[in-house]
Amino acid sequence: MKEQHLSKLFAPGSIAVIGASRNPEKVGHAIVKNLLESGYPGKIYPINPREEKILGLKCFKSVKELPTPGKKEEAVELAVIAIPASKVLEAVKECAQSNINLIIVVSAGFKETGPDGLELEKELVTFCRKKNIRLLGPNCVGLIHTHTPVNASFARGFPRKGHISFISQSGAMLVSIIDWSEIAGLGFSHFVSLGNKADLHETDFLEYAGWDPTTRVILCYLEDIVNGQRFLEKASHISTLKPIIILKAGASPAGARAVTSHTGALAGSDSAYDAAFKQSAVLRVGNMEELFDMAFAFANQPLPEGNKIAIVTNSGGPGILTTDQVEKAGLHMARFTAETSKQLRAFLPVEASIYNPVDVLGDAGAERYQFALEKVLLDPQVDGVITLLCPTATTEPLEVARAVLKIRQKIPRKPLMGVFMGGKEIQEGQKLLREAGIPCYTFPERSVAAMEGMVKYHKNAASLRQKKLLQEGTAEKEQKRQKVNTHLYNTAQVKATFYDALKERRVVLLGHEGVKVLTAFEIPAAPSQLAREPQEAAQKAEEIGFPVVLKIASPKILHKSDIGGVVAGLENTQEVKKHFEGIMHRVQRFIPDAPFYGIEVQKMMPPGMEIIIGSSFDLQFGHLLVFGLGGIYVNLFKDISVRLAQNLEEVDIDEMIKETKAYHLLKGFRGSNPLDVQSLKDTILNTARLVTSFPEIREMDINPLLVYEKGVCAVDVKITLSHDLMANVHPALERGEHLVEQIVERRI
Repeated sequence: MKEQHLSKLFAPGSIAVIGASRNPEKVGHAIVKNLLESGYPGKIYPINPREEKILGLKCFKSVKELPTPGKKEEAVELAVIAIPASKVLEAVKECAQSNINLIIVVSAGFKETGPDGLELEKELVTFCRKKNIRLLGPNCVGLIHTHTPVNASFARGFPRKGHISFISQSGAMLVSIIDWSEIAGLGFSHFVSLGNKADLHETDFLEYAGWDPTTRVILCYLEDIVNGQRFLEKASHISTLKPIIILKAGASPAGARAVTSHTGALAGSDSAYDAAFKQSAVLRVGNMEELFDMAFAFANQPLPEGNKIAIVTNSGGPGILTTDQVEKAGLHMARFTAETSKQLRAFLPVEASIYNPVDVLGDAGAERYQFALEKVLLDPQVDGVITLLCPTATTEPLEVARAVLKIRQKIPRKPLMGVFMGGKEIQEGQKLLREAGIPCYTFPERSVAAMEGMVKYHKNAASLRQKKLLQEGTAEKEQKRQKVNTHLYNTAQVKATFYDALKERRVVLLGHEGVKVLTAFEIPAAPSQLAREPQEAAQKAEEIGFPVVLKIASPKILHKSDIGGVVAGLENTQEVKKHFEGIMHRVQRFIPDAPFYGIEVQKMMPPGMEIIIGSSFDLQFGHLLVFGLGGIYVNLFKDISVRLAQNLEEVDIDEMIKETKAYHLLKGFRGSNPLDVQSLKDTILNTARLVTSFPEIREMDINPLLVYEKGVCAVDVKITLSHDLMANVHPALERGEHLVEQIVERRI
């Protein structure tokens, strides 16, 4: 269903309320009452077999008795169901017979109650999909659209008409916001309570809000996302048109899985949401206050062209505090042109500060505020303005607010926010500004956070639009690149390596196997070979070239150094043989039950900057890619950045690197030479292509990857395959080993 088709859900020609009631304490009564009081222009059909009339409307005994569509009667386009859960499916079947294909089930008693409720919900969804019925809920509050208008919910009250869309996974959150919004002066285009998300979910309504001409900004309160890939696709498109702001709460089920790599531990499920939101230009906020502070600003203010902010205040302390917040937020205090400073000096008292922040002094009246605001807003070096007011004995907050409105009308193209600090003395001024669409906060921090959000969105959306243009303009180039990749990447070698591990019933690759996988995807790695006895190790060392490192090869030994399973800097065959036996002795002593496959002989590489590149699989969004300082610094600093591997571009990789402290070291720090960043970026890109080409890779660590002035080299690599893959291999091993190849070929 395209998003435009959901418009019938928000503007149906007529509505049937199944479970309508005369009892004011019943949900079915509240829904009928809300529809009437909202001014809904269509026909309302209450359905209750025991009533004749409800709130003056003729009542019908069942859906089957509804008027047949004709010249005078329109077809019922939406049914709202508020009856016991056990009877919902029967009612939906009657709707199907009457060609009603949009349904809201507010009834509770489904999967939220346990196994029986889950089974009931599955039956409901199966039937709806079979009959092409779209379902909102169950266990939801309903929906509201102020511009239709329609209130198909049991929420108390009806919000102001406005341009904010609010999609909520929490019904309680939704009804609370409706009640609060009247006091706050916020106007909404529509509200949606998602409930159990059995059919329609956040992405469906995100699509609708993106299309809806009455919506300027989209807010979401979410606890999870049903289809991560589809969400990414739609959100990435909508974000280029209008802002999406999400308060994400709760933990993903993916976060509960056991992890065995640094990457898995560092990039938890919440990191996946962060990465997904970042790559789709979605703004993520941490609390409800921030969500609605930004919403009000986005809905009523123009976007800033840049990040240079000016402050006009009548008090030095709040001006300094706001300046600190501006710099802390990564914004910049604007520097006025000489002409602006000259004009301010000519009009303001000599004691006033004419530089940013502009202090018009405590005795400033509306005229002084108006003059300063006009000159600052007109300055070409200014992208947005925050005006502060403290209620001194001579200040007239209401008159200052009126002056702010005059300037807003005269200069509408830049964002302007107010901070009226105080209590009852400033309430009238605050109210006047808010009703005129100018955000007015009680403390500076909230205004700066809202301005920061607008600046960030403008920058991210522009970057996303540019990225999409590049992608659209290089479709042919991408096809050629894929052909080149097929030639460059040795996928057969990767499949063969996985096959060898699976034959031995292993999902964790040994180090030398990991090297084979990396080199198959053009990722430089230190040569490594497996030896099972001292003489073989000495021979391998001569082939590789001294100096070498010996490492125990066992998928069960994660921290090899802790048990003396690693010896570095061996310069000849005698040392190799000696330390081979030493490692064997220590392993048999400390971990006698660990499976032992031999000892890996690896070329010892010269020192370089240690980096980690890793990947872990998230159930919602697919593979995550992690970049940061590696080696011993991984757990110490946890200085990482995370992105989704799917559709990763060089611009994303640039951002990943710059987000970490590693960036300053890579470009040369305190006289050190810059390192080979391009080779590093190529390695990150090839890693992304590896894990997306082979989704059976569940976790991977390249740690450390050594970065040199020229080139890079992976020293240690750990790759863990999907246990699902092994589950398919086990029966095949019983039937005949040749079947394993077929499974690997099909799955990989």
